[in-house]
Amino acid sequence: MTKTLDWGNRRYNAFADRLKDRFGFRLQKLTIDAGFTCPNRDGTKGIGGCTYCNNDAFNPSYCHPEKSIAQQLSEGIEFHKKRYRRATSFLAYFQAYSNSWAHLKQLKQIYSQALEFEDVKGIIIGTRPDCIDEAKLDYFEELTKTHFVSIEYGIESCYDTTLQLINRGHDFKTAVEAIQMTANRGIHIGTHLIFGLPGESREEMLAQAEIISQLPINSIKFHQLQIIKDTAMEKDYTLHPESYIFFSLDEYIDFVIDFIERLSPAIAIERFAGEVPPRFLAGPGWGLIRNDQINILIEKRLEERDSWQGKYFQAEAKLFNS
Repeated sequence: MTKTLDWGNRRYNAFADRLKDRFGFRLQKLTIDAGFTCPNRDGTKGIGGCTYCNNDAFNPSYCHPEKSIAQQLSEGIEFHKKRYRRATSFLAYFQAYSNSWAHLKQLKQIYSQALEFEDVKGIIIGTRPDCIDEAKLDYFEELTKTHFVSIEYGIESCYDTTLQLINRGHDFKTAVEAIQMTANRGIHIGTHLIFGLPGESREEMLAQAEIISQLPINSIKFHQLQIIKDTAMEKDYTLHPESYIFFSLDEYIDFVIDFIERLSPAIAIERFAGEVPPRFLAGPGWGLIRNDQINILIEKRLEERDSWQGKYFQAEAKLFNS
């Protein structure tokens, strides 16, 4: 089998390239913390959240919920224009916690503020699959008429046993249903998977490529498991370190390539690995290497293996009803 897909010089379907194809120029994400919570923290389903979760580890310095949406956007635009000179257009990325976990009226107030900025071309809404409903999706579908809208669902794992272990608060079926509801409206769908969650074998993690490929998603982020300070997982890791197996950087690069060889080439890859400041890590890490450096290593290894995304993808496989 030979590579026939046109991704330029890349051997995988890069989300940044697909955005550039759509808009004709580069778009930079601006992370916004709008002060949401989630049903796994406010008592609706649980208290304390998922065992791995500490959102402070992912928020940039300008991003704090006590600031208005406008202030965060203004400071974020200034920050990124200094860091990336070509950054002139942006996507407002509502990342912290579950950004659809509020009444529709409140959601409209929040997202309309972001879309008032001329340089903001769209919004990305990070949320859980159990925090969406028909009325909210109707609103987001309406927004797609004038702006780019992506709903980014945390799947994390396709296995209910794992989801229960990490106190996720919903099952995989809930994720499938939310994704299908969103796809029915033509809204862009992003997703997350975490590699290395306790109890999952390498074979089980790889098998998720086939499962995910049958869902109508547009893009995906991969995260290696990291033990973050001030989380329930940190406490469990301290008590039961033998239950956790971590990838070395070289092992992870080969694993990710094994995974994307089985992944549908239609799914754009947003990120190969998670990145948090070292001060938040309570377990093994990879030092100060950045995501762009990991991308280079993955591309080099793909060339060495003469491999590409979807090399072993079986398009005829069908796990879900259309």
